[in-house]
Amino acid sequence: MSDRNPPQTEPPMSKAASLASARKGGEALSTTAARRQKNGVCGLPKYNAPLAWVAALGAAWVFVLVALGAFTTSIGAGMIFPDWPLSNGSINPEGWLQNIAMFAEHSHRLSGMVMGLITITLAVWLWRSEERAWLRRAGWAALAIVIIQGIIGGKRVLLDSLSVPGFEMTYGQMLRIPHGILAQVYVCLLIAIAAGLSRGWVERAAGRLPPSAGLRRTGALCVGLLLVQLTVAASMRHNFAGLAIPTFPYSTAANDLLPASWDYRIALNFAHRAIAALLGVALLWFAAKLWRERGATLVMRCGASLMIALLVFQIMLGAHVIWQLREPHVTTGHVVCGALLLATTFWLTCLAYRDVIETASNARSESRKQAHTS
Repeated sequence: MSDRNPPQTEPPMSKAASLASARKGGEALSTTAARRQKNGVCGLPKYNAPLAWVAALGAAWVFVLVALGAFTTSIGAGMIFPDWPLSNGSINPEGWLQNIAMFAEHSHRLSGMVMGLITITLAVWLWRSEERAWLRRAGWAALAIVIIQGIIGGKRVLLDSLSVPGFEMTYGQMLRIPHGILAQVYVCLLIAIAAGLSRGWVERAAGRLPPSAGLRRTGALCVGLLLVQLTVAASMRHNFAGLAIPTFPYSTAANDLLPASWDYRIALNFAHRAIAALLGVALLWFAAKLWRERGATLVMRCGASLMIALLVFQIMLGAHVIWQLREPHVTTGHVVCGALLLATTFWLTCLAYRDVIETASNARSESRKQAHTS
């Protein structure tokens, strides 16, 4: 007779308890499936309204910053304060509300500070609460750019007197060009974050036909052309080449298409016009595809109409910049309208890529989970 205790076993689950457990599990699975079906892509989180509104605020505020920066450059007020980060040694410099140049530059600095605070809030909030890795990375990228922009803006002031052998511009003046280019990339990042957090993106109805690959490629092409155009525009603007060709739509008073002579300023101005003509065709093509696309939503079709309206307005402003000899308000409007056109086109392209982005993001997330558990 053995003195060892017999092995203990758990009591078998009753039939009723087993049915209840199965029913509960089935309800949980059906709830998850319903949420995923509603979102159109597996694994999307619930819509976070407060975070989405902060992202929307950032996407709107960036245009205040762009407008003030463009106006400051248009009136030549970038060096009204010789110091940085303070303005004449103060956060509230004397007379800045009465002097238009001081007001433009100091308002630009203050709006940049507000933009920085919004971006910090957005990046940290995304890191702590957002499940999708691509949005978390976009938040950190936006924060990195806003820090770099602040440093470039400060160095532009502090290094304004540092000459560069062989160049007309000083080192500080050269920094205005990457400052303007990075601003456009920053706009795109904020638009992507705001789009990804929006209710329409997260709660897209299931069963809707996704946009075609051709539409997505056309949108990406248009965004690429716009970024090239805005890079040329920033180089032209800060090389004082806006009136290098003083006639429009022709390049000479004799109605010639090509300039009578060439230098680097004339080349920049002509390139800006040539890319604008190419963009006009590309954006009309993109809009036509959106209007005919079966997978495009009503919002996307309305966005296409807005894009074309901005294109027409931008061409009109560009003409008046020349006809009115770079009047500051018209020039500022031209810069802001260009940023709005980029933002609208990029937003439409993001919507076209929505399923591709989320499917790829979800696949990578699942792969990481499986690798972690195995």
